[in-house]
Amino acid sequence: MAAHKPVEWVQAVITRFDEQLPIKVGHQNTHTKVSTEHNKECLINISKYKFSLVISGLTTILKNVNNMVSGVPDQDRLTGSDLLCPQQSKDCLRLDETMLVKQLLPEICHFIHTYREGHQHAAELRASASAVLFSLSCNNFNAVFSRISTRLQELTVCSEDNVDVHDIELMQYINVDCSKLKRLLQETVLKFRALKKPAQLAVINSLEKAFWNWVENYPDEFTMLYQRPQTDMAEAAEKLFDLVDSFAESAKRKAAVWPLQIILLILCPEITHTISKDTVEDSKANKKLFLDSLRKALAGQGGSKQLMESAAIACVKLCKASTYINWEDHSTIFLLVQSIVMDLKALLFNPAKPFWRGTGSQNADVELMMDCFVSCFRINPHNNQHFKVCLASSSPSTFHFVLVNSLNRIITNSHLDWWPKIDAVYCYSGELRFMFSDTLNRVTQGAGTHPPLRMTPSLTFKGKMSTSLKFKEKATELDTRSYKCLLLALVKLIHADPKLMLHNPVKQAPEVQSSTAELITGLVQLVPLTNTTQLSQEAMEALLVLHQPETIELWNPDAPIEMFWDIRYSSLHEELVQTRQRVNIWDC
Repeated sequence: MAAHKPVEWVQAVITRFDEQLPIKVGHQNTHTKVSTEHNKECLINISKYKFSLVISGLTTILKNVNNMVSGVPDQDRLTGSDLLCPQQSKDCLRLDETMLVKQLLPEICHFIHTYREGHQHAAELRASASAVLFSLSCNNFNAVFSRISTRLQELTVCSEDNVDVHDIELMQYINVDCSKLKRLLQETVLKFRALKKPAQLAVINSLEKAFWNWVENYPDEFTMLYQRPQTDMAEAAEKLFDLVDSFAESAKRKAAVWPLQIILLILCPEITHTISKDTVEDSKANKKLFLDSLRKALAGQGGSKQLMESAAIACVKLCKASTYINWEDHSTIFLLVQSIVMDLKALLFNPAKPFWRGTGSQNADVELMMDCFVSCFRINPHNNQHFKVCLASSSPSTFHFVLVNSLNRIITNSHLDWWPKIDAVYCYSGELRFMFSDTLNRVTQGAGTHPPLRMTPSLTFKGKMSTSLKFKEKATELDTRSYKCLLLALVKLIHADPKLMLHNPVKQAPEVQSSTAELITGLVQLVPLTNTTQLSQEAMEALLVLHQPETIELWNPDAPIEMFWDIRYSSLHEELVQTRQRVNIWDC
């Protein structure tokens, strides 16, 4: 059938996939989930040879879902959209762009545009649809760019103040390399002045995200920009800087545009070098004035809390961008970073006055602090004053969360040669282990689980912590959920790099053995937790990594085999045997 009737065969698989979506069958059991996954795999494999047929069929499914009753839960819409995300194939190059624009692209855009706050899976749905758009734009950039450009042109002649800017916002989700980013900048330069304020703000916000898409997906291109500056890129960036600068008439508007303005300056290496001098020509004076205003606002001299917050965002982006440039290039941007980094850390990592932009900004504030933490580590891993601040027991719990998640990011995202490795902070392993034990106790007490396991005398915890490192006896500022989030981050950290938690360079063998046992005991305690599935699963994964042969040798470097068998036949064994049903530890 496949050989003689490919269309019918593909349609049969698509129909079967459609019939098994949650929107059709309701709640899925294990069998239907497995069947749906099997159908996904079939469609993925078929798409390698009959991409257009698969896309056409799935587009029809998306249309039908979008036309159904608006009360359908978002998670029921997710499966069909999620399938498309990573499945681009070479056949996509031959896909007619007219068909793409008329059929698939509007449906994907619908999922992005109809994101609704308050729905449990809305963020997941939007992220999935955005990933689909990113994947589609890799080989069909012109189709997506045309949609963005057409909407920009329509808005240049629109007299209404309340305008639909959804299609403009698409630029923040698409795949852009250096040449595509230049096209976006040049298109914006042509039309920015004629846009109404809402459209201008949408462009400003979206272009900034497009920049980071470029840097993070094509870091070599960005690095090359500082080795061989591109005149046309710098020209477009400078023109847009001037347009945006004219737009920023008030403090409120300045706060909105500063993050993009710093990025536009980053795209102009030669201008950045020029304005570092005492005297500059008139055409560059506004760039130098911008940097002076940025420094003053960051130091609290800008006269506005809003400007200070915007300056912090802009300076974090400057620091982050500088880490993608090789220090050997001796760029002026590093001098600029050094001139603001101390004030930046003082603002973001001040335990007495935590950085907070208001209700609803907590997630964004945490992300900003993490970006700053990681960037500062990559700039100078030995200048760790902010590390000590985040580790201090007296610091707000948010600082602990930022520290642990930043370390995880440093471990898992270290693809540039000049980025320092995590071993630069191995010296803090003792403090991190204590943070893990303390957080674990708070979570297990809150969950009503059994107390810590009784251990053989040789495994009794003997580690001593200084008073300055002890966490508060009673939790008053964090509820159980917050502790669970921190504990999950700590377990992920163990999973990412067990050496960080096992490092004991100055301790004697008995102390090393007891601290390792304490760590393993804590993870074993988490495995049976039924009310925190993700935490339980991560604990199992961490135990699996800890039981890799090369890691077992670090349990107690002086006597690794004795340590292993001590654990094997201690009172931990009963718990580990139960864990073995889920994680095959002893056969590692």
